[in-house]
Amino acid sequence: MQRYFIELAYNGTPFNGWQIQPNAPTVQQELEEALAKILRIKTGVTGCGRTDSGVHASEFFAHFESDSEIDTEKFAFKLNCMISQEIAIHSIYKVENDLHARFSATARTYHYFINQKKDAFGFNTSWFMHAPLDLDKMNEACKLLIGTQDFTSFSKLHTQTKTNICTISQAYWKQTGTNLAFTITADRFLHNMVRAIVGTTIEVGKGKKTVEDFGVVIESKSRQNAGASVPGHGLFLAKIEYP
Repeated sequence: MQRYFIELAYNGTPFNGWQIQPNAPTVQQELEEALAKILRIKTGVTGCGRTDSGVHASEFFAHFESDSEIDTEKFAFKLNCMISQEIAIHSIYKVENDLHARFSATARTYHYFINQKKDAFGFNTSWFMHAPLDLDKMNEACKLLIGTQDFTSFSKLHTQTKTNICTISQAYWKQTGTNLAFTITADRFLHNMVRAIVGTTIEVGKGKKTVEDFGVVIESKSRQNAGASVPGHGLFLAKIEYP
C-alpha cells in the first residue's frame, strides 16, 4: 500500500464540518465518495484536523492509501472535477507510509476574521461586529496565552482528550481598515478553543474584562469564566506544519 497526501482548501459554509456524520454533508464524506468512484474501491481519508460546521480551511492536508499506482497530477484533476466547487484540490503526492496527516503535524495556525463594516460578499467568511474594540488591550491579553499551559477554560466540556495542555507560540490581533484578523499558532488545539479565546479577548476589547481578568480566566481552568464562543464562519485553519 502506498500512502498519498492531498493538499486542499475548502469553504466550510455548506458543510457540517470535516468529519463524517450521519445525515449531514461533510468534506470528508465528499472526498471519500469521489475517491471510491475513481479507485473503484472504498477508500478512507484521514484529515489533519476536525473543523466544525461552517469553519473554513485555506490549507488542509489529508491522506489515503492505495494499491494502485497513481498519476498524481491527473488524479488531482479528476478529483477536482468530481467534487463540489467549495473544495479545491491543490496537489496530491506520495509520502512515506509513517507520515500521518493528523498525528505527524507539529503545529497548526488558525485565523479568525472580523469585519466592522457590513460586507455583502464576505458574510460567510468573516463575522460582522460593529462594536469598537481596544486592540492594544486585546493584544496584551494575548501575550498571556503564550507558552505551555492548561487551556481547559477555552475547551468544550466533556471531550475525550486526555490532556488540555497546549503550547501556544503566537497569538495576536491585527487591524487593516475595518477588518480585524486574529492569528494563533499552537502544537495542538482543544475542541472549540480558538473560538472561545477569540470571544474572551473580545470581552477585553469591549472593556467587559481587564487583561488581569483574562489571566484569571486561564488560571481558573473553568469554561464558564471565559467568554462566549464566536460564530464558526469567521474561522480558518490556515497552516499545518510537518517535520
